[in-house]
Amino acid sequence: MNILVICTGNRCRSQMTHGILQHLHPDWNICSAGTKPATQVHPLGIKVMKEIGIDISRHFPKSLDQYLNKEWDYVITVCGGAKESCPVFKGNVHKRLHIGFDDPDAFKGTEEEVLTEFRRVRNEIMDSMNNLFSKHTAKDDVL
Repeated sequence: MNILVICTGNRCRSQMTHGILQHLHPDWNICSAGTKPATQVHPLGIKVMKEIGIDISRHFPKSLDQYLNKEWDYVITVCGGAKESCPVFKGNVHKRLHIGFDDPDAFKGTEEEVLTEFRRVRNEIMDSMNNLFSKHTAKDDVL
């Protein structure tokens, strides 16, 4: 299974989704990218993922351009209500999905309040990916 997760900055939501999918299905090829990649993965995203045993500290934002000529079983955009700011991926794609999540980088408040929101978004991503791909095993490459 080849899955590409797209967000604007490839800084939070797409990185967390990438980490969760790779954790759930280690034999699958999971990649993530951004239309305007940031310079680093959000430190609070790394922190909340570590809390559930998923290490994305070695991830880094990548440009969507490097994935244009590859074949994908799924391309998933995770740009929340801003779906229009994410591209319609024109590569060789079997299924395109949009599963929107709030942007945890947009939350304001104390560090604990912001962490609470990062955890909420992380948990929503985990639930969504579990529900979406629960019927597939690491050996099942056909949808």
